[in-house]
Amino acid sequence: VTVEGEVVGQIGPGYLVLVGVNRSDTHVDAQYIADKIVNIRIFEDDQNKMNLSLVDTGGAALIVSQFTLYGDARKGRRPGFVDAMGGDEAKALYETVCDLVSAQNIQVQKGKFGAHMDVRLWNDGPVTILLDSSKQF
Repeated sequence: VTVEGEVVGQIGPGYLVLVGVNRSDTHVDAQYIADKIVNIRIFEDDQNKMNLSLVDTGGAALIVSQFTLYGDARKGRRPGFVDAMGGDEAKALYETVCDLVSAQNIQVQKGKFGAHMDVRLWNDGPVTILLDSSKQF
């Protein structure tokens, strides 16, 4: 992740996690997401089955705030962001997720909250998983 030409976060093997904070999210939601990040088993084992977590592999997490995940484009031609939590509250929950993951002995690197970021990804797989603490899907 670079901001204005400066690298602010980078990792080797692990997860790129894009975190969107809903206006109704609480610390409980942050705990749920952090636990999933640490323990979800989506790395392949020696039998090519998705059976290993960040804990198992020693991987890292690059956690980037991404309010546009809550862009609602069901009506019209421009997404609305009314479900995204704003400003300081969203930053606090984003930081909570980062801290909770780090507390589980996972190396955490971050983007820069609220900044225009250049995020680059080398997706080995590809595997993309959508996590939602409200479990709507």
